[in-house]
Amino acid sequence: MSALLAGLVTGLPCVAQPVGCIPPIRPFLPSDPRDVRAYADLLRQDFEAYIEDFDAYLRCLDAERARVFEEGQEVTQEYGRLRALTLRSRSLEIAD
Repeated sequence: MSALLAGLVTGLPCVAQPVGCIPPIRPFLPSDPRDVRAYADLLRQDFEAYIEDFDAYLRCLDAERARVFEEGQEVTQEYGRLRALTLRSRSLEIAD
């Protein structure tokens, strides 16, 4: 069975979808001030890494939004071509 037919039959996408943007994991900040002082360097690294990952995540979302928007426009155009072809086929069948 072709991938296209399998997708039509099962309703599942025919092509593997990218994983997408993965949000950063929020850093932990201990509630005890003594723990904060004791692990200040590690906590600072976690927060700085989060901020970098957060920026990368937002850039990924922006890129994904642009990609999906373009894809949506292409699919809409393809659907228009499909409708035109099927309507034309029906017109020819009726004329026969």
